[in-house]
Amino acid sequence: MNPRAYGHAFVGILYRELLRFVHQRSRFFSALVRPLVWLAVFAAGFRAALGISIIEPYATYITYEVYIAPGLIAMVLLFNAMQSSLSMVYDREMGGMRVLLMSPLPRSYLLLCKLLASALVSLPQVYAFLAVAWWFGVEPPAIGYLWLLPALLLCALLLGALGLFISSFIKQLENFAGVMNFVIFPMFFISSALYPLWKMQEAGELLYFLCSYNPFTHCVELIRFALYGQLNSAALAIVSGATLAFAALAVLAFNPQRGIVRGGAK
Repeated sequence: MNPRAYGHAFVGILYRELLRFVHQRSRFFSALVRPLVWLAVFAAGFRAALGISIIEPYATYITYEVYIAPGLIAMVLLFNAMQSSLSMVYDREMGGMRVLLMSPLPRSYLLLCKLLASALVSLPQVYAFLAVAWWFGVEPPAIGYLWLLPALLLCALLLGALGLFISSFIKQLENFAGVMNFVIFPMFFISSALYPLWKMQEAGELLYFLCSYNPFTHCVELIRFALYGQLNSAALAIVSGATLAFAALAVLAFNPQRGIVRGGAK
């Protein structure tokens, strides 16, 4: 196969993901409204209940809205990754993935194209959230928006690979929601998205341990530093390694025959 065939395959998969995203307008609004509600309501409630001391020693120069914005950005990526995994389960159950994988191109390449396409689709959602978050006092420097782009792409690939890996073990579409809720909320709450790690350590060593080994935590920290034009090298290394690991596991675990409604094995 020549390089042009690989390029056509990626463009076709990306176009399909964009069409699906455009036709599912509720997906965009839900991805945007959910973090904005947290930013407007949750931040205000916690600031009133706990005071600004929750973000010490940063309290002298940032607000709680500014602190949790990176976590909410990562939330947008996480929910988009889970939506993409849901579409993968649907395509597999309806037989669409079997049609795609009939291509002479390697299965691993096609799955990685699907992963990259869904990651690219999530980027406009994040920047739309940041545009609205500006009115809540989240005002990063202009260079931060540029630094943020590679961090977003890498984190979206990690979360998408994780979702793809999990979806490989889901046989029926009806089981997806329960499994994803079991994954999404623990990942989000047991991280540094809402509280600094030192605050978690004060609450208990076990909680701190779980937060430290949660890949979502390192996505949040990578985004937090990138948003202000800085590089967190430790978070970058962990997110990169986890992305490669989950992408490899997802490719190895994926079975297009699992969950086929008619004519396939369960």
